[in-house]
Amino acid sequence: MARRLQQEEPVRETGETHDMTIHRRALLAALALPALAAPALAQAPRPIRVIVPFGVGGLTDVVARILADFMSPALGRPMVIENQGGAGSTIGAATAARAAPDGNTIMVGSVGHAAMKALYASFPFDPIESFAPVALTTRQPFVVVVHPSVPATDVPGFLAWLRSRNGEANFGTAGIGATSHLSAELLRKMTGVGFTVVPYRTTPQGVSDLTAGRVDFMIDSQTLLAPLMADNRVRGLAVTTAQRSSMLPNLPTLAEAGVPGYDSSAWNGIYAPAGTPDAAIRPIAAAAAAATRDPATRGRLATAGVDVFEDTSPEALAAHLRIEVAKWSDLVRTLGIRGG
Repeated sequence: MARRLQQEEPVRETGETHDMTIHRRALLAALALPALAAPALAQAPRPIRVIVPFGVGGLTDVVARILADFMSPALGRPMVIENQGGAGSTIGAATAARAAPDGNTIMVGSVGHAAMKALYASFPFDPIESFAPVALTTRQPFVVVVHPSVPATDVPGFLAWLRSRNGEANFGTAGIGATSHLSAELLRKMTGVGFTVVPYRTTPQGVSDLTAGRVDFMIDSQTLLAPLMADNRVRGLAVTTAQRSSMLPNLPTLAEAGVPGYDSSAWNGIYAPAGTPDAAIRPIAAAAAAATRDPATRGRLATAGVDVFEDTSPEALAAHLRIEVAKWSDLVRTLGIRGG
């Protein structure tokens, strides 16, 4: 169009000089650039907001970032991690539940997601009804460890020692209602042993007292405790999952060692707000499944002490969550535990 106008309006009729004509063409080209650039900008993929209801550096945060590194290019969309820790994961969960159900917001939750309604009675959202399951991704076994001064070398001996102490053995945990605390309370419920709970603000504080002998035992992250086991600063007795740990394959499970049916882990799942269409969920679920099958991603997760679920589907997460909600809610209510 511009060329035809220039042919119909030669320089000799308009009085333009050759330099003026060049300048006008350049100006027209510059004015056309925003119109040409606008469609390209409009096609830029919208980021996926990934809410992690814990602080930076925790296990769930590490898992979310490892998965996002694979899932983002697989989906062709940036994934932006947003840490919203506090109040037993309920702050971040509330943000995720209130988000628009359009596939642009997801949450990477932990086992605390299953217990939060029982722990925090005033929490307005339901772990099942307020969220749409996307993917069941990872789990980290906890390990039962004792200070070397404890005479037990296996689980039956440990349970016998706890009974002999008449509730005076000290158990260290990172807060009332934490996964480590609930794991110990499940052991108490299933075996009838007694102990005194000593809560700490952080797990490292509890571990410091454990190695110093001020705490008798802990049930916590194998990533944190395995190096201390290797240095003989603590003694490992068993892992808490139904299957043995790939990081500590020589340790039996609690179920194998005399507590049939015991199963507890720090597991992670991906959720979307309730009402998110299946068409928006399925691509994210597929990317998560591919991430857990990717050898490089599995290797990074294994280094963090994390195993993957073989069935990562939304249906698998929904079924797993129902079991976990029933188990932990019953335990919390039976013991009268309340979140801080």
